[in-house]
Amino acid sequence: MIGLVVSRADDASVAIGEALRSLVDWEARTDDARSNADGGGTYYRHGDFELRTFAEWHLELSGVADAFSTEPEFVAFLSRHAGETGPLLTAHFTGNFGPAEFGGEPGELARACPNVQRAVLAAFDRHAPDGYEVGIECTHHGPSDVGAPSLFVELGSSESEWSDPAGAEAVARAVLELSGVAADAEAAESESESEPPQRRHVVGFGGGHYAPQFERVLRETDWRVGHVAADWVRQSMGAPEANAETVDRAFAQSAATRALVADGDSDSESDLRAVIEDLGYRVVDETWLRVTSGVDLALVDALDGADDLDSIDNGLRFGAPAEAASSSAADAVTVVSLPGDLLAEAAGIDREATFDAVAERVLAFETVEGGTKPRGRAAVTDADSLDALVDAVCRILREKYDDVAATDREVAATRETFDPAAAAEAGVPEGPAFGRLAAGEAVEVDGREVTPEEVRTTETARFPLPEPDISSESAPGAGSAADFE
Repeated sequence: MIGLVVSRADDASVAIGEALRSLVDWEARTDDARSNADGGGTYYRHGDFELRTFAEWHLELSGVADAFSTEPEFVAFLSRHAGETGPLLTAHFTGNFGPAEFGGEPGELARACPNVQRAVLAAFDRHAPDGYEVGIECTHHGPSDVGAPSLFVELGSSESEWSDPAGAEAVARAVLELSGVAADAEAAESESESEPPQRRHVVGFGGGHYAPQFERVLRETDWRVGHVAADWVRQSMGAPEANAETVDRAFAQSAATRALVADGDSDSESDLRAVIEDLGYRVVDETWLRVTSGVDLALVDALDGADDLDSIDNGLRFGAPAEAASSSAADAVTVVSLPGDLLAEAAGIDREATFDAVAERVLAFETVEGGTKPRGRAAVTDADSLDALVDAVCRILREKYDDVAATDREVAATRETFDPAAAAEAGVPEGPAFGRLAAGEAVEVDGREVTPEEVRTTETARFPLPEPDISSESAPGAGSAADFE
């Protein structure tokens, strides 16, 4: 059941509640055990939604989940947003990293529902009226005690929007799309019974009140974002080492084990990272979240920084097969060397196609130049993937060479090309005539025609292939990478 909270003190909240009741049929019920001011009296049910109305402002409510007929999967506070942002639909979680100036308790955080926030943002994108922006905010006010995972779903940012029927309807339609949405992302089972399942959740630290970097994570990766402590929120909290319990609580209340720390003050950021790592959590960057999207977290843990592979931070990337692989794939992985010279030659012909040739055929691979060029080593599970990679790269070479042949030891690429020495011997002066001959055009020298065929030579380039030994399957770190002979 999904609990919806309307506050009579909030015009926008009332408008959203009315829009909800006008869009679908609701069953009116009566709760005589609670007062009208505390969510009792007449309330409404539709499918898995239960809508109750309270007299107080949302941020002043405490234990609101208890008002519902059954324990909610999550609670959505239907609320106004106030600010200088113009028309805006926004969502955020609640609680206080520092003092409790606007509801809740100091240093206390409500349980977030990261999977719901991601769904709300996507629904806002679909339903926002013309002229409205869509976004998320940091954690910045109460309540801190809800009794269930919760978030604020807001219509803003001034009186004209709070009474705007189109804006209220947009929020209502977004809320109705939350039917069946779980509070948290599905968890990946941990290999250790002593460790909890891993969810694709991160806690956010840094940045402004509105959180474009964390929005990107929600829109462009499969990771969810829990509590966000913007720079001003971190400052209100105080020194991280003196508030480690609050930092720890942010992870617990977000069901997260990783943090994304936005760039900021280097000293403060360093102190925060140290506290996070001392608590047993991991700091990752946006690239890490993008690279691991769609990849089983157990496989990520097995390959990221394994003995025979670079870490993601140092250029490791996952291939398409990793997205279809289960965690058990890590048990059958062998690390091999990529054919560096062959890939370099192919990249000079078609860089994007060369990258795709690797990414489509191996589980993971090392890269250089900011993750744009595959080089070094790769994780594979069978010899066929290596053969398929070489075949794909050979097709790229055929755009430049007349003949490309692969053996177990090397790729030989042959082509006829312009021979400057032969042209000079034929009396052709260096300069434009060389260029015309190279382009396949005959030239005249001292009354004699020199054809391109006269000044051609056969060029053969040879690219050695590594000798992989994957007759015995092994996890990364169990053996050395196969080297070029």
